[in-house]
Amino acid sequence: MNTARHASERLMSWPSLTRGSAHCGAELGLGTATEEIVHFHGEHEADVHLTRAMVARLRPALQNSTAVRLRAGSGWVTVRLDIGSDIDLLATLVSAALQATASPDAAPDRCTRARPVLVQR
Repeated sequence: MNTARHASERLMSWPSLTRGSAHCGAELGLGTATEEIVHFHGEHEADVHLTRAMVARLRPALQNSTAVRLRAGSGWVTVRLDIGSDIDLLATLVSAALQATASPDAAPDRCTRARPVLVQR
């Protein structure tokens, strides 16, 4: 089961999110008119831009989740999408990200994953 596909289909139905490309090179990204909010890596991972302030606020809860991976100094978190409840968690974090990025003091923060290098043959 491709849980990332299920999660992206669910999130694409949200009127506040539009489909676009991800800055890190991921095939599918969703965001607002001004901010990238979430993008998907493979069949089982999504990166969510919560902002550094929101990550700091939610850190205790995020650290206790086995589905979430934090990155030092980043406003992005990775959510491992293995089961349906992980998709629910992702939806909750995307909702928080939409609130956080709407804040006037939210600073831009690019995903920390490197763009994939294309090898020509």
